[in-house]
Amino acid sequence: MSNRQIPTEMYKGGMAQLNISIPPALKSWIDHRVTEGRYSSASDYMRDLVRRDQESEPDDIEWVKAMLAEGEVSGISDEEPETIIENIIARRRARRG
Repeated sequence: MSNRQIPTEMYKGGMAQLNISIPPALKSWIDHRVTEGRYSSASDYMRDLVRRDQESEPDDIEWVKAMLAEGEVSGISDEEPETIIENIIARRRARRG
């Protein structure tokens, strides 16, 4: 089962249903996570993914704001736009681990 605490106020009023279609390989991945005991069900796994996404959004917004501020003070670059974008993506990936 997941180690994350689920806020009970989130479930007041019951649960809504959402049906999704995913490729077999992703379904196998979810089943594996459930089998190893990290989650009690596929639904538990999906709820955890959504919660993690919600939690990371403020960090993402702050990161974008910081990058914009850095860009404003850095002046004009001689690098090609594609190179700049690749560098930004690489830095973001490194930050996320």
